[in-house]
Amino acid sequence: MAIQTINPFTNSVVESYEEMPPEAVKAIISIADEAFQHWRKTAFSERAALLHKVAKLMRAQSDQLARLITLEMGKLLAQSKGEITLSADIIDYYADHGETFLKDQPLNPTFGEAYIKSTPIGVLLGVEPWNFPFYQVARFAAPNIMAGNVVLVKHASNVPQCALAIERLFREAGAPIGVYTNLFLSGSRVDEVVADVRIKGVALTGSEAAGASIAAAAGKALKKSVLELGGSDAFIVLADADIEQAVHWAVIGRMNNTGQCCVAAKRIIVVEEIAEEFLNKFKAKLTGLKVGDPMEPQTELGPLSSQGAADQLIDQVKRSVDAGAKVLLGGNLIDRDGAFIEATIISDIKPGMAAYQEELFGPVAAFYRVKDEQAAIELANDSPFGLGGSIFTQDIEKGKRLAEQIDTGMVFINHPTWTQADLPFGGTKRSGYGRELSSLGIQEFVNKKLIRVSKLTDPF
Repeated sequence: MAIQTINPFTNSVVESYEEMPPEAVKAIISIADEAFQHWRKTAFSERAALLHKVAKLMRAQSDQLARLITLEMGKLLAQSKGEITLSADIIDYYADHGETFLKDQPLNPTFGEAYIKSTPIGVLLGVEPWNFPFYQVARFAAPNIMAGNVVLVKHASNVPQCALAIERLFREAGAPIGVYTNLFLSGSRVDEVVADVRIKGVALTGSEAAGASIAAAAGKALKKSVLELGGSDAFIVLADADIEQAVHWAVIGRMNNTGQCCVAAKRIIVVEEIAEEFLNKFKAKLTGLKVGDPMEPQTELGPLSSQGAADQLIDQVKRSVDAGAKVLLGGNLIDRDGAFIEATIISDIKPGMAAYQEELFGPVAAFYRVKDEQAAIELANDSPFGLGGSIFTQDIEKGKRLAEQIDTGMVFINHPTWTQADLPFGGTKRSGYGRELSSLGIQEFVNKKLIRVSKLTDPF
């Protein structure tokens, strides 16, 4: 697989990089393993100081780094800047709180003394996606480096300049060689890295197929894995919702990052009595989005990450329409250079259709009308995915009761599924397992070691 920057606004190749040969990868793993032997013994204060420097550099270089994101995968520039800010916030969050999260946990045994000590486990591999090339890495690297582990990152092959930029930030901040290392590898070679005895765990954010492959490789090698895979989040609007606010958030929830977000509001589920009003207002908002260069501040709908991604999404729409779904808005590639798709709404979607079962990764909203709130919950749960979801209602207690019935890792009330440093992120079903962010994210790759103290006079 080519490791290239291809600008999706023009579909032109900007930069190409060579894949690392096997001997170079083995040498990198050796360096990382040696670095771990030192890094595991450093004080939390030293680890925190490094992370704070990385975050400071990231903010200082925000404009330059944001332009790299937009160049490589087409994100609107303002959203790219927001991603850099979020990433720096996550890094600072773990620098500030990591020691507290990992402090010794005293136990209360029937006799003697006991406590749990959290210790790092070694060299970790992160396999990261292109859609949030800094944020996804920050939420993997920051907690694990703070915990005393060291990380290797195999980034998506279409964001190589972002990958190099993150590694450079760690080096500029003074990270010892081997604490954070970028790997230029094709996906087909990840299993060989996972199999290396010096790799102690692996985290992946990506597709179901990639997750299944990583999980199999990690399981075969008896290594811990954390997977954040696809999603098809339900965006439920109840009869008592503030429709203007619900429409506002539906547009953001579906179109953020041009719809290329695991927790995007992909399935818009609205109760029948307000469905027509909601749909008309939602359609009007999407119709008015300005298409253009993602580097330009006035652009509201940019390109997808690649022409291949755009073609795949159009194919999903076409297969759904051929099976009986209806296009209410858009549904086509835009006739211009670049990987552009019209903002799209499809309806009359039934089980078995592509749009019903598959993740729609782009600016395509699947719209459903349901008779009542219970039907909305049943439809929300009728999905192979279980990442996030949201409920819009002015009755907060009812919203909480319904949220407890949704089979996902996250449910937001009166807001689309979102992310921030102090909230756990992860799913269930085919959306993966394990958690990132918050206090939970730093616990995934540490050894919870029991230390027990007994006296000779204690009973057995």
